[in-house]
Amino acid sequence: MIGMKKEIVIEGALIHDKTSFYAEINRKFMENESWLLAESLDAFDDLLYGGFGAIKEKEEVLLIWKNFESNKKDLGYDFTLEFYKKKLEDPESFDSAAIQQKIDDLKNGNGQTYFEIIEEIISEHPNIELIKE
Repeated sequence: MIGMKKEIVIEGALIHDKTSFYAEINRKFMENESWLLAESLDAFDDLLYGGFGAIKEKEEVLLIWKNFESNKKDLGYDFTLEFYKKKLEDPESFDSAAIQQKIDDLKNGNGQTYFEIIEEIISEHPNIELIKE
């Protein structure tokens, strides 16, 4: 309908870590695709631009995220610290100095958690309105 936003509901009760976050994103956004989104923040950002998956280009979307606060904790400080520490174990693939800076920023209260990065990515898409439940 004209003027209506497409509603997509993220079932936060199914999200407990990074893998389950992407499983839910794939379940809700990629059900009509023959491939799945990788566990990548860049891929999540690309998805929100539309053109594949559940969002058509520039389509207005009402993104309803259930159990938002619980997921914010699940993908919060402790998760993010471990996420970055694992990256340090693979110096050939990741810039160790940059990752260490992210760890230091997080510990000093200046860095973003993984969840805060997800929130920021969503906020950068003006066609998507996030409803936190």
